Amino acid sequence: MEISNAEKAQILVQALPYIQQYSGKIVVIKYGGNAMINEDLKKAVMTDVVLLSKAGVKVVLVHGGGPEITETLKKMNIESEFVNGLRKTDRATVDVVQMVLAGKVNKNLVNLIENTGGKAIGLCGLDGHMIEAAPLSAALGYVGEITKINAEPVLDVLNAGYVPVVSTVGCDKEGNVYNINADTVAAALAGSLRAACMISMTDIAGILRDKGDEKSLIPVVHVSEAPALMREGVISGGMIPKVECCVEAIRRGVEKVFVIDGRVPHSILIEMFSDEGIGTMFY
Repeated sequence: MEISNAEKAQILVQALPYIQQYSGKIVVIKYGGNAMINEDLKKAVMTDVVLLSKAGVKVVLVHGGGPEITETLKKMNIESEFVNGLRKTDRATVDVVQMVLAGKVNKNLVNLIENTGGKAIGLCGLDGHMIEAAPLSAALGYVGEITKINAEPVLDVLNAGYVPVVSTVGCDKEGNVYNINADTVAAALAGSLRAACMISMTDIAGILRDKGDEKSLIPVVHVSEAPALMREGVISGGMIPKVECCVEAIRRGVEKVFVIDGRVPHSILIEMFSDEGIGTMFY
């Protein structure tokens, strides 16, 4: 569909107040799901990140990489086992997680941002002991829960004018490496950075009153309403930990958290820079 010059100008005029609102502020984007697999969506996300950065927004990109990890483990004949949706991680598996997340996936994203016209530096939780962790449970092995966040490496990268691209491996004081859920890291980091907002990209439209009807999207949720929505089954399954991370981010001081559909091209810009938005906002 062709857009006229007048329509383009109107879009920019509508976006201006939002650009001014976020300029100079920190925005944490949790990047995962289908938007990491589909090449066209991946390019759209990186374009959004670069545009935000050029508009003066201090973007922090936190990423997962579950499918890449599973594929690499399969090639190495290491079986993937899941307990309550979390990957059981022995010593051999955590070595692969570190290699894939902090290496291949992280540096590919940095390269893509650079090739899209932005400036990026890759980090992982081991850098500056940014993410300190302890075992989440004995049954899961080297799956970690966060014990401490040191946001200084991220702030240093932001202040130097780069987009920090953060992979979600952490460590303890003995040097053991842990695989940590990306939503959990994004929430903790956003809180530590006092981010203006956090955006969590998912493979659904947002929080739906009726899971079979995307028109039943709930556009706004107060954190106090989340427990009732869980009891009613509106928030269930894999969305429960994601929503718990959204609530945790708000409790840590993040002003707003958005759950958006990463399957929609440029969903980040639509959510941040338009009157309508696209997903569910927690406040």
